[in-house]
Amino acid sequence: MSRARCERCLRPESHCLCTLIPQLHSRTRVLLLQHPSEVNHALNTARLAALGLSNAELRVGEVFEELAEWLQQPGYQAKLLFPGEDAQPLSAYAAAPADLPLLLVVPDGTWRKARKLLYLNPLLATLPRVTLRPGAVSRYRLRKAPEPGALSTLEAVVQALESLEAPLSFAALLRPFEALIEGQIRAMGEETFLRNHERNRPTS
Repeated sequence: MSRARCERCLRPESHCLCTLIPQLHSRTRVLLLQHPSEVNHALNTARLAALGLSNAELRVGEVFEELAEWLQQPGYQAKLLFPGEDAQPLSAYAAAPADLPLLLVVPDGTWRKARKLLYLNPLLATLPRVTLRPGAVSRYRLRKAPEPGALSTLEAVVQALESLEAPLSFAALLRPFEALIEGQIRAMGEETFLRNHERNRPTS
């Protein structure tokens, strides 16, 4: 028998995160495009970001037929948060607060699945790209990041908003994420976690 779950955060009711999810407002609008494979992921941090931000929406799929409509938000300039040779640092837009705020489009999935979203939705590839500052370290301590600077979708959104809207802090969005990690550590046992942590520690 499957456990009852919260229909808002999609966690088992016994581990509901809703009391930890804030309700924050941002000048930046965030459009999260989630690959279907992420919906049932244990973390599903894109959903946490959408629930915690009043100016965000989450869309799930591979081909987004209404993408052109979603991107045409009056009063916003659309940018794709994704690496690329011509990607501009978000700090460049923070320095011009008089400009239109950003509509930040964020693909959610593994790198392979995120690239697939760009391939299946050519309109995404036409958007100007923006990137986070280099050197960020993920708080996801359970396994080694696939590459330097790799962040969860929620962490990337928090860093992006704090770059664009300083001195405002969006760290409260990370509370449910950290609770999820702590819960997983408790479930595996401290000894197992410490053993895995040592194995995943980068060598110098």
